[in-house]
Amino acid sequence: RSSTSMRAPFVLLVLLPPVQGIRLSPTALKAGAPARASSQVLSASTSSPDVSKYVNGPRPAETKGYVMQQTMIRVKCPVASLDFYCDVLGFRLVMHREFPQYGFNVYFVAPTEPADIPGTPEEQWAACMRTPGCIELTWNYGSETEDGRVYNTGNADAVGAADGQKVRGGFGHLGITVPDVYAACARFAELGCEFSKTPNAGGMKGLAFVRDPDGYLVEVLPQGEMGTQPVDHAGVCLDGGPGYMDNSK
Repeated sequence: RSSTSMRAPFVLLVLLPPVQGIRLSPTALKAGAPARASSQVLSASTSSPDVSKYVNGPRPAETKGYVMQQTMIRVKCPVASLDFYCDVLGFRLVMHREFPQYGFNVYFVAPTEPADIPGTPEEQWAACMRTPGCIELTWNYGSETEDGRVYNTGNADAVGAADGQKVRGGFGHLGITVPDVYAACARFAELGCEFSKTPNAGGMKGLAFVRDPDGYLVEVLPQGEMGTQPVDHAGVCLDGGPGYMDNSK
């Protein structure tokens, strides 16, 4: 299953002389917008925009009922992925569909209870489309026979690159929250999970990253304060591990 590419429209940008003391916002020069200083300009002392309107502003009435329903990732082997997301992370298979005429299947998993999953395919579809936070695992037939990892994860990954060089990808990671990061990671380790970062490694303490069977990162965060422990399951002390790294590079 592949994404449809679209040709971007040609846009002529006219750059005006900068106004002293302000900088144009990224949206001030978008297609169709007048080239002027935006009310959301960035001050000279910071690189972060004012985002308060996205918190306090009213939600458009037309979007009532919209659901952030899914993120889709392509997987090499559906059984290996279902083992990870269901048996390791505790998700359930909410709905699945087979499309042999197109050469792929889809599997929707979500952190829900088996009792909440309806019995018929039609009911499962309807329930799935109303369930927030699903992950759609897409299996393209034949990928399971390829050697090694098949899909680029977006994080300093050379998989699929024609020149063999690492790609600075846009996708970063999925994420879950747990009551106790350290206990969860100890269990993940016992189950054989691969870690990109244990709770005490790196500059940000109390969170972790594990990899799914295709190498996609899954962040593990606490459901409360960012608590820490002196030593994590891997034996890394609280002051151990390298500093922060940009995983996109």
